[in-house]
Amino acid sequence: MPNSVLYAFILSFLAGLSTVIGALIIFFDKRKNNKIVTISLSFAAGVMICVSFTDLLPNSYKMMLDGTSVFPKVMLTLIFMVIGVIISMLIDKYLPSDYESKDNKGLYKIGIISMVAIILHNIPEGIATFITSSNNISLGITLSLAIALHNIPEGISIAVPIYHSTGSKLKAIMYALLSGMSEMVGSILAYFFLAPLINEHVMASLYAIIAGIMIHISVYELIPGAYKESTLKGVIKYFLIGFAIMIVSHLLMG
Repeated sequence: MPNSVLYAFILSFLAGLSTVIGALIIFFDKRKNNKIVTISLSFAAGVMICVSFTDLLPNSYKMMLDGTSVFPKVMLTLIFMVIGVIISMLIDKYLPSDYESKDNKGLYKIGIISMVAIILHNIPEGIATFITSSNNISLGITLSLAIALHNIPEGISIAVPIYHSTGSKLKAIMYALLSGMSEMVGSILAYFFLAPLINEHVMASLYAIIAGIMIHISVYELIPGAYKESTLKGVIKYFLIGFAIMIVSHLLMG
């Protein structure tokens, strides 16, 4: 295996592992107080909305039917985004919950749905990290650092709801780790199968679908879940903090 490929795998692994850093917040949440839930859910909503509107949808639009006029590009981007929303709605509807209280069921769903969305988001990230790093290690390091920074709040968005609904630190850490390791899945797929097959049209569709999933989770699950535990002012404050941190990570990526 060439050194460039090995370094690409290592960078992808480290970027994915950073979700566990975010999950470590549960060890400072000894009383399992509602404020931590409010902060984490509002923060996660800010992260996901920012990723959707400043990264996924613009890239989807840019890559969709390159060279054609604006209207079909916009329409196709919106169609695939709506497909993502529908997928998220179906996951939410059919996801089983078997925890004790109604509130715990709600938090458990939020954690699991967030994990599913982030896995779907991380796989193409892993593909991008691998392809970039194997061709340009310097650019790959920059990209991996930016991805690692925004994987930290993603880890928070998974671990806190899982911990509050199950009481298990191990499950919270493992679910966050699972989402992060999907970066490696993307790298492995790129190495063995997808690199020759992935084109801009496929990635454009995938980005829009993932954006739809994340927008639905944020609006339908995360923000209402945070508002149940706090005031609108508190939700908006931590939402904006999450949004701002993602803007910084995008600037680093650029």
